[in-house]
Parts: sequence; C-alpha cells; structure tokens
Amino acid sequence: EVQLAESGGGMVQAGGSLRLSCAASGFRFDDKAIGWFRQAPGKEREGVAGISGSDGRTMYSDSVKGRFTISSDNAKNTVYLLMNSLKPEDTGVYYCAAISTIFFDTLDWNTGWRNFGYWGQGTQVTVSS
Repeated sequence: EVQLAESGGGMVQAGGSLRLSCAASGFRFDDKAIGWFRQAPGKEREGVAGISGSDGRTMYSDSVKGRFTISSDNAKNTVYLLMNSLKPEDTGVYYCAAISTIFFDTLDWNTGWRNFGYWGQGTQVTVSS
C-alpha cells in the first residue's frame, strides 16, 4: 500500500524557516517523482517543488525559487522541503504527492496536481507578518 506522510508544519514569523518531511512507503522510491503542493483557503492547489527519485533533478515554482530547497534521502524514502525567508503568502496546507518519474519533464507542475495519484494528509504552515 502506497503511503505518504507529511510532518514539520507549524507557525512561524515572516522571514523564518521550516523544514517539511514527506515519508513514503509502499513503492520504489526511484520509480517516482515526488512533488510538494500547497493550498491556501479559497485558492487553487498549486505546485511548489518537485524532485525525481531516479536522478534527483528538481523543479521549483517561480514564487519559491531561491527560498525553498527540495531534497531526498532515498535510503530513508523521505523527501524534504526546506523553506527559508518565509512570507505570509506561503501560508497554506502543504501536501506531498507521488507520480511516476516518467512524467517529471512533461508535467505542468503548477497546475497538474490532479495527475498525482498518491497524496499525504497535509501539514499546515502558517506564516505571520
């Protein structure tokens, strides 16, 4: 059974940092690309960052580029999202999701969240001004 579990969310002041973790089980890590998505109240879910489990390539949305870093520990089947210089607009529920790594290059990471078949339960991130 495929399972994804996020942790590490919380409340932080603007300019602060958080590190999210996504623990995965039930599949070969190197067969999958893992993405981080977020959803703010009343807004569409959006892609934040993604990493290919096969070769470690990464992608970032323009809104987080230079501030967030996605990484993976394949031995632990865990993907991390280090979030620095947090802004109030980063507030939302953060989800990790998995998709076959063959889609890594062709997927629209910003709007293609519906293509992901496996999701965690989400973790809340709140950034106060």
